[in-house]
Amino acid sequence: MEQEFGVYLKQLREAQGLTINQLAAAAGISGSQISRIENGLRGVPKPATLRKIAEATGVSYEELMDHAGYLQEQVLPPAESAPEWATSKDKRDFRKMLEDDGELMFDGIPLDKEDKQRIKDVLTGLFWEAKQLNKRKKPKI
Repeated sequence: MEQEFGVYLKQLREAQGLTINQLAAAAGISGSQISRIENGLRGVPKPATLRKIAEATGVSYEELMDHAGYLQEQVLPPAESAPEWATSKDKRDFRKMLEDDGELMFDGIPLDKEDKQRIKDVLTGLFWEAKQLNKRKKPKI
């Protein structure tokens, strides 16, 4: 997926007549990061980075998310599906929480995929529990 997205980004950038440095400056990220993405050396960018690239290129955020593979694999994996009572705003808040996570580390060492998933599962449960409790406390107007 990294290689495919990198090829897509390079074609997009070149179609708009932008150099790596011009795109980097417009997106507020480094030229080396753009280069690594295009060459498949960095991996698929996080959603926050994709949002910056979308704004800089005028391409929709959803299109970049799709090309990066986020929307093809469902935004929320089955284990993290929203409860029936969740509103669209609740679901948006949840996606934002997942998008904004940085590199997960323990004692300076990046966590492996399995450990990250366990942490995400715990956070998912806590998030929905807190949302539900918050809804119970708010007075209905």
